[in-house]
Amino acid sequence: MQAVYEVAEATGLFTENDIKVRINPYTYYKLGNTKKDFIHIFGNIMEGRNVEQKADLSRKIIEKLNQMFPHISILSINIREFEKATYCNRSLINPMNVNKDRHFKL
Repeated sequence: MQAVYEVAEATGLFTENDIKVRINPYTYYKLGNTKKDFIHIFGNIMEGRNVEQKADLSRKIIEKLNQMFPHISILSINIREFEKATYCNRSLINPMNVNKDRHFKL
């Protein structure tokens, strides 16, 4: 988790508080007969980065994981964007947040 966080932070595409890394191991899954294990990253990011930036992020994360886990048969990532217009968090609904800053704090 720390390695993925550090790679994402080093790209300069995100503010420190915007990066969140979680591990969600699957109890049930099926792989092809020759595959024993895998790591797949689902990268969900706020819209606004171009294709080259997202591809660079993907490549750098997989390069780091490849160094760390050379024995893992599948290392993969996909980046999905979510819309700023449909995003909401606690800061955005705070009545004192008149500028609609998603990082608003009292």
